[in-house]
Amino acid sequence: MTDSDAELVRQARGGDTLAMAELLDRLAPYVARICGPIALSSGADAAQETLIAVFRGLRGLSQPEALRGWVRAIAVREAVRIARRDRAGVPADLTELPARGDPQLAADVRDVLRRLSPEHRAILVLRDIEGLDERTVASYLDAPLGTVKSRLARARASFRKAWSS
Repeated sequence: MTDSDAELVRQARGGDTLAMAELLDRLAPYVARICGPIALSSGADAAQETLIAVFRGLRGLSQPEALRGWVRAIAVREAVRIARRDRAGVPADLTELPARGDPQLAADVRDVLRRLSPEHRAILVLRDIEGLDERTVASYLDAPLGTVKSRLARARASFRKAWSS
């Protein structure tokens, strides 16, 4: 987080609507990067719900320097919630995956992710995309460290299996 972000948080907490708008504009790509791989086709909905929660809760954020971590926790929570809601859908058919150099690769990765549970997608995003350690992931997901480690191993194995099928 830059010093200007911390200042925007302070101004927004004080009621400055322009500062709030600027802050939400800065956070939107970050939130989308977290929500998209977890909530998949509902990633935009999860991102929107996250930004609404940030807007509503910003006055309660006592440490502006903790903004990104606080936003990350909200984004993961909202993305998992929305992914669970959408889980009733039919999983994608992964019988024919393209070679790794195929231009459809990103779409196919999303299809593989769709087959995983929201919790497994959240762990993969936080650990393998965001680069957080298992303890931090456990705190974001409000799960015991051992649970996170076992889910991470299962999520990676499931991803590999679905990818190579």
